[in-house]
Amino acid sequence: QVRLRESGGGMVQAGGSLRLTCDAGPTSSDNALGWFRQAPGKEREFVASISWNSERLTYGDFVKGRFTVSRDRSIMYLQMNSLSAEDTALYVCARGLSSFAGRDPARYRYWGRGTQVTVSS
Repeated sequence: QVRLRESGGGMVQAGGSLRLTCDAGPTSSDNALGWFRQAPGKEREFVASISWNSERLTYGDFVKGRFTVSRDRSIMYLQMNSLSAEDTALYVCARGLSSFAGRDPARYRYWGRGTQVTVSS
């Protein structure tokens, strides 16, 4: 059973930064990993993904250079800077079906429960 665990969420003021961590478990080092988010009343939104060897990075259009995704084997990070209230959401990590997954949620199989990010304006 693959379990993904997110951490690092919290409350921050607008303009601040947070670093999220996703532990995808020891069997995930050959899989793509990704971040998605969902705010209340909104659809799930793609945030970022990283291929198994970190060579292919994909970001959601709204990121605009503010977030950086990285990984160390099965641990994935999301450094978020210049946060705004619009970034408030539950951030969920997922493991891709293969070594690259991109922005399509259908290409991910295992999902974590998420970590809440709240940005106050």
